[in-house]
Amino acid sequence: MKKFPPKIRRPRVALLIESSRAYGRGIMSGVAKFMREHGAWSIFLQEHSLCDDISTWLKDWEGDGILTRVENPAVTSIIKRLGLPAVSLRTELELKIPCVLTDNSAVSNVAFEHLRERGFRHYAFCGFNGADYSDERRDSFVAKVTASGLRCHVFGDGTESDTLNTVGYEEIGLQDGERVARWIKQLPKPVGLMACNDMRGQQVLSACRASGVAVPDEVAAVGVDNEEVLCDLSDPPLSSVIPNTERIGYEAATLLQRAMRGRRTSAQHIMIEPLGVATRRSTEVLAIEDRAIAAAARFIREHACEGIDVQDVVRAIPLSRSSLERRYAKILGHSPKHEILRFRLNRAKELLAETDFPLWLIAEKIGLDHTEYLSRIFKKKTGQTPVEYRVLSRAADSDDALRADEKVHPSAGSRGG
Repeated sequence: MKKFPPKIRRPRVALLIESSRAYGRGIMSGVAKFMREHGAWSIFLQEHSLCDDISTWLKDWEGDGILTRVENPAVTSIIKRLGLPAVSLRTELELKIPCVLTDNSAVSNVAFEHLRERGFRHYAFCGFNGADYSDERRDSFVAKVTASGLRCHVFGDGTESDTLNTVGYEEIGLQDGERVARWIKQLPKPVGLMACNDMRGQQVLSACRASGVAVPDEVAAVGVDNEEVLCDLSDPPLSSVIPNTERIGYEAATLLQRAMRGRRTSAQHIMIEPLGVATRRSTEVLAIEDRAIAAAARFIREHACEGIDVQDVVRAIPLSRSSLERRYAKILGHSPKHEILRFRLNRAKELLAETDFPLWLIAEKIGLDHTEYLSRIFKKKTGQTPVEYRVLSRAADSDDALRADEKVHPSAGSRGG
């Protein structure tokens, strides 16, 4: 009689991850990708929101590991009592377990750079004051604006309680439509505004419409999380920073797999940078009063990766090279040459993170003739080679990538949106 090999028991893993937000669903997609590549788990999952109570089944659950992104003090007590390997998708200091988190400082930096490219001299931030992810993004955005020698106007919603959960702060904030509208009306114009997430961003655009403030000409707004349906339902459609949630889920699953196999995992915080900005009509504007420089900036943005140089800009704009460079630097703070290179490098980063294109093809797509020049200038400007950047910026899909991510420097946590 033919003998079959013994059936291998699948690890039993609880996913305590909210399915009500695109952020949580993106994380689960990353977990699914890990399972396709490294072997299936038996998943225990129940639909819930970020701050819902946990069902009674978890209290006496006999499983092997937990991935948690639930803001509920009871969860910490239950996980501690169960004593199972666990990885958090929100900051968790009491349990001393690994956390994989969105780098909120990087989120704010991407939002600021997106607005700065459009030439704004006035900036504003509208968040849900008290919600930790919002406060972290606010503080980072204000710091970035201030470091550039500019001022950031911050919406204050009067929230004084420090006992609410994230959903509580958001619910209070969403009742503030009239106050948001009055605040926006008083802002200097034109202004580049970052909202802490897409919910707040949609409310900002509604407040602008109610106040008769033109978007994007007077207020250009960018949100966070790229909740596509919500962004498209906004009027006009909302630009949004794209968190790399799939990679977050993949990295968390990788850490949990190691822990379930008995390998040591420290209570490090792995910070994952966003992918970039999904640009929609809410930021399709250049806040530059000098029409010639506005046209030059637009030309560079549209053609930077086509192999242009400063002389091509001069030919497209009715200015001498010296006048262009002098006025460009005065208004935007850097030279046209710097701007062309910055757009090229940003595009190179996108292609490295999102595709398997070889370096010669990436160089070609950003308007460079030689791979060697791409490698040299990329290393000079970012401190990493293109290959190093690819390994650290994409979802890990090889042992080399996994080993590289173990070297991520532990840092203070953040919770993501």
